[in-house]
Amino acid sequence: MHLFDIVVIAVGLAMDASAVSMAAAACGYAKDRRAVFRLAFHFGLFQFMMPVVGWILGTGFVSYVRAVDHWIAFGLLAFVGGRMVREGFADTGECLYKDPSKGLTMVMLSFATSIDALAIGLGLAVMDVNIWYPSALIGIITCAMSVAAIGIGKRVGAALGSRMEIVGGIILIGLGLKILIPALFYGA
Repeated sequence: MHLFDIVVIAVGLAMDASAVSMAAAACGYAKDRRAVFRLAFHFGLFQFMMPVVGWILGTGFVSYVRAVDHWIAFGLLAFVGGRMVREGFADTGECLYKDPSKGLTMVMLSFATSIDALAIGLGLAVMDVNIWYPSALIGIITCAMSVAAIGIGKRVGAALGSRMEIVGGIILIGLGLKILIPALFYGA
């Protein structure tokens, strides 16, 4: 897998966490450096860990699905991307009712925004990709994008948050097509 593909996946996966970070800032919950650190660190950490978990689960059945691996990778990326697009259009634009940078709320949001990364880890296992480099890059990019989204959220407001999820979903669907089409036409 090329670096460009990994970065595209990472940016797509980071959109959920970025949207939450932006909403937290827009609602006034990311005022100090500690809150910014908590949000960015937890989102980055969970986005790093979940592909590893998915990859570990996926390596157990790779040999059984080798003939349809491109369909599995496309299906997972299209599912995750489609869900992100749907959630982006369904966003109500309301402010968060509880500080997302603290306690169990932070853990639950970190887990919820990284479920997609678990599916990506499964797809990477099917594609026989070593997980550590992509997973680290996904975590770092998520962390950085969360910090940037907080800065934008402080200035722009919550309106842009749902748009980020839509863009991220479209990116993941496009990457799924990039995997599927060559396999169908060229047997790659």
